[in-house]
Amino acid sequence: MAGQTTTAVPSAPAAAAARPGWREAAAVYLRRDVLIVLFLGFSAGLPLALSGSTLLVWMAESSVNLTTIGLFALVGTPYTIKFLWAPVVDALDIPILCRLLGRRRGWLIFSQLLLMAAIVFLGIQNPDVSPVMIAVGAVLVATASATQDIVIDAYRVEKLDTSEQAAGMGSYVAAYRIGMLVSTAGALFIVSFFEKVQGFDKATSWTLSYVVMAGFVGVGMVTALFAREPARSAEVAAAHAQENPLARVWKAAIGAFSEFLTRDMAMAILAFVILFKLCDAFVGAMTGPFVIRGMGYSREEYAAIVKGLGLAATLTGGIAGGFVARGLDLRTSLWLAAFLQMGSNLVFALQAVSAPSYGMLAFVIVAENFTGAIGTVIFVAYLSSLCQSPLHTATQYALLSALSAVGRTYISAPAGWVAGQTGWFWFFVLSCLTAIPSLILLWWLQARGHFATLERPTGKIAADD
Repeated sequence: MAGQTTTAVPSAPAAAAARPGWREAAAVYLRRDVLIVLFLGFSAGLPLALSGSTLLVWMAESSVNLTTIGLFALVGTPYTIKFLWAPVVDALDIPILCRLLGRRRGWLIFSQLLLMAAIVFLGIQNPDVSPVMIAVGAVLVATASATQDIVIDAYRVEKLDTSEQAAGMGSYVAAYRIGMLVSTAGALFIVSFFEKVQGFDKATSWTLSYVVMAGFVGVGMVTALFAREPARSAEVAAAHAQENPLARVWKAAIGAFSEFLTRDMAMAILAFVILFKLCDAFVGAMTGPFVIRGMGYSREEYAAIVKGLGLAATLTGGIAGGFVARGLDLRTSLWLAAFLQMGSNLVFALQAVSAPSYGMLAFVIVAENFTGAIGTVIFVAYLSSLCQSPLHTATQYALLSALSAVGRTYISAPAGWVAGQTGWFWFFVLSCLTAIPSLILLWWLQARGHFATLERPTGKIAADD
């Protein structure tokens, strides 16, 4: 990361003395920049479900078959290749917007305008008429969303102090899940409102719901206007004035990739990044179809139980993940996250062989959201700690976060076919076993001393200075 330094790990007494108290750890969540990151987390979480789980529910209510629904995970491809245009975001400025607001905030507003237009375009399509156009719209949403993610991640890394990083990540993840809740449960309730209360047909109701979701992009736009541009932007702007724009893009791209790939154990690290969240991704791709088709719950029940009840668990898990990332060493945090996400998949398997029950489903959803939020905070912390070059922070983080989406987008694509062949119980059992390769890599990286180079004296995860 920019401005990062490497410090040797001191003795245990020294580390214990440096570790902040619980009151100090809690107060950091109210700092201005942490609150800005919180609202940006909502902005980042909002569009993901609109081209993901909410879209899958829309498809499940249409005439599209289960195998095709599973393949729609491929529309998330922009999240896996966003590192290809991250150097453009790092090196070039948006005319007028960047001059008025600064390079990071100008790009934020620009990406959010694109996102708003893409959501409306997706909403006016009809899966029964043209699944291909639905796919095109979903890819456009994912592309605009991925661009926004590039900018938000760069802003977060550059703006937060070291003492704010863990709290920023915890707040970001909690708000990210709230954004997803709005675009899942909120979107589904809005569809039902327009269809059952206002009397619109199903296709029009889905369109109007997506238009409302596009309006929520305004939260991120207002946040970008109230945010303060990172101080480092002025230095970058001065450097850019002396270089050709195309040369800047080329320099940012080549430098970021070559610096990372020449590190020790680079290939093993990248494999671990790809595989660590596969366990969650495999289940996440089919949660909606499982609850609606497998368990027989209605759209409203899905929204209320699967998404509504999970909000409190997600918020608690996000905050808990921030404390874990701040208080434990990185390797311990990752082991904890790995076993938590495996356990949540086994709870789904238990639900699959149990009679439909609101109580049991509520337990499953609380467990999944709480453990998922903890795991996400810890994993984001790990990705941030890998961005050690002050010259290539945004591009390297985009590469790593894009690779982390490979499991969700590509490896999990056959999830619908697997569920159809094995049944829901064995599907969830097999999804749990997909965590084994990442556990082997985690053990190997730990044995090779990988994590010792990423940790700070307090046991916190290495972060931007």
